[in-house]
Amino acid sequence: MAFLFYARLIALTVGTLVYLFLIALILGHRRPRLFERLLFLLVLALFLLYAGGLLQINAEIQYGTAPAATQILYKLLIALGVAFVFPLVIQTHMEYVRQVRAAFVPAWAMAIAYAIYLLPITMLGISVNTARSHLGWGLLGILDFFVREPALIVASAMAAALLQTRIAITARERTERGPFWWLFISSLIIVLSWVFGRSIEGIEIAGVLPGAVLVRYSLRRNFLEYGAQRNMVYALSATLLALLYLALVHRISGWLAPVFPPEATASVLLFVLIFLFEPMERVIGPALHRTFRERMDSWQRLAAELQDEARHGEVARLMARAEQRIREEFGLAAVCISLPRAATQKALESPGGLGHVVQVPLRRGRKEIGMLEAASSGSYLTGETTAALEFLAEQLPAMVDLARLIEEKLRLERELAGRERLALLGQMAASVSHNLRNPLSSMKTVLQVQLEKPDLPAGVRHDSALVLGEIDRMNTKLTQLLHFAKPSVNGQRIGAVALAKQTAELFRHDAERRQVILDFHGPAEEVSVLASEEALGEVLSNLVVNAIEAQPNGGRVRVELARAVDHLEIGVEDDGPGITPEVRAKIFQPFFTTKATGTGLGLAIVARRVDEMGGTMSCESPIAGGKGTRFRVRLPVVAGDERSALS
Repeated sequence: MAFLFYARLIALTVGTLVYLFLIALILGHRRPRLFERLLFLLVLALFLLYAGGLLQINAEIQYGTAPAATQILYKLLIALGVAFVFPLVIQTHMEYVRQVRAAFVPAWAMAIAYAIYLLPITMLGISVNTARSHLGWGLLGILDFFVREPALIVASAMAAALLQTRIAITARERTERGPFWWLFISSLIIVLSWVFGRSIEGIEIAGVLPGAVLVRYSLRRNFLEYGAQRNMVYALSATLLALLYLALVHRISGWLAPVFPPEATASVLLFVLIFLFEPMERVIGPALHRTFRERMDSWQRLAAELQDEARHGEVARLMARAEQRIREEFGLAAVCISLPRAATQKALESPGGLGHVVQVPLRRGRKEIGMLEAASSGSYLTGETTAALEFLAEQLPAMVDLARLIEEKLRLERELAGRERLALLGQMAASVSHNLRNPLSSMKTVLQVQLEKPDLPAGVRHDSALVLGEIDRMNTKLTQLLHFAKPSVNGQRIGAVALAKQTAELFRHDAERRQVILDFHGPAEEVSVLASEEALGEVLSNLVVNAIEAQPNGGRVRVELARAVDHLEIGVEDDGPGITPEVRAKIFQPFFTTKATGTGLGLAIVARRVDEMGGTMSCESPIAGGKGTRFRVRLPVVAGDERSALS
């Protein structure tokens, strides 16, 4: 019996400390999810069970028969734990599946899980009735029903085992499957300890196992991301060890009280700690050093992984990969890397379920080029995590420079290959033009002469006219092909507003014939760009013609010019049916067309001319209501443009 008594004392002490450790761990994490709140309440209920039992056994050691006030206190703690552990076990596992795993949970299952919270009220009614029948109306009698009845604890362990089995079987990742199998085994041991032992002591000893499993996987495997804050874990461990030592000092002082004053015993035992510091440092120092080296190795591996990613030559891909890996490595809620610094004010600072936000600047020398922002899921980031982020922030600028250099190299290679293809196309176009245009001109001349004969039969005249039209169409396509292959000669100072207005007036009659309203809006002052009148005219005319032809049943075309600080923006917008994303991705490719008689070179010529003028071009479709298309062309303005007034 003495062995069982001390085994129970040790189990109650360890259980109290384990669940107290978990309470502090969850509170320190402070993740704003319902699952974390429920897990905290479940761990708190188990802590109350063990704290009440520890108070009871210590009161028996101290007093023999505990005073009534002490009995009320420890029975109240045990009663609260027993009453709520069963509904909290059900609800916590349900919320884990729903929130952490993001799996569907039927509404009826959630309703049953919440309805189980009525069980403590029912038990209170039963305990009151039992107390009235057998034990009187006293508070101790009411609480005794909870303290002496282990059925709810066993039922909680059975329910936990069933739910944990289900989660473990359906788990896809090993980091989830392992913890829940061990939790299932520990819950099963609690049930078996009651089935074969029929004693509350066996349940108390076995009940430490779920908490121990949760602590181990939280710290060693970062289960539920509670092990990311290592400094907090070290502080909690040191605090619990100090509490254990103080409890040992108090216990030994009580044992030696008949022969040695308790204060003297406590002073000696506390003084002994001075001689334990060096042996403890020899034991703990290498372990901490090994842990630090492992963390440094993991940071360097992460930096090497991102360095390899930078060699792909895509800055956007590098930033996305860095954000993902840093978030996974340190168990963070969100990570944002912004380049340049002006774009760093993002949603990480908003109270959208994020915790502490740390901003670490990215510097190239003394110049700040960006910002690394990291947000915890609840608690403040420890110094260790912040130091790791600062280490990576020192490496990232070099990675970004490498990615940009490779990206620029690839862009230049693609541009060179494109120019070589265009040069080849130009040679081919010149050869085709030389070999086809002269015969076509001869055929056209012969047909025109034949059509001038008054006695030409009507059938022959009709066929000759058709052939003449086809020759004109072939000439038009050859001209477009030559325009595409031949680069424009830019460098002249062209008044873009006047040329755009002239182009709009040129196509206004054609637009009215098609029942299309053509609007023009431009600045009152002239804006000059470096281009050739022919190249800019090609850009404007192709865009306006496409906008008019996109509305066969009538509509509106708007041509707008707007001057910014260093560029001119030209917008051509129509109310047509719009362009699908699949087509929009190909419209600037040569020879791609959706028109039955199109050559597919119009927008390709526009894109090439804009690129030759040093500008950019974009297409937006649909604009509103699933319809409409807007082309935007940005051209650099001439430096020192005086914006002379239009006449």
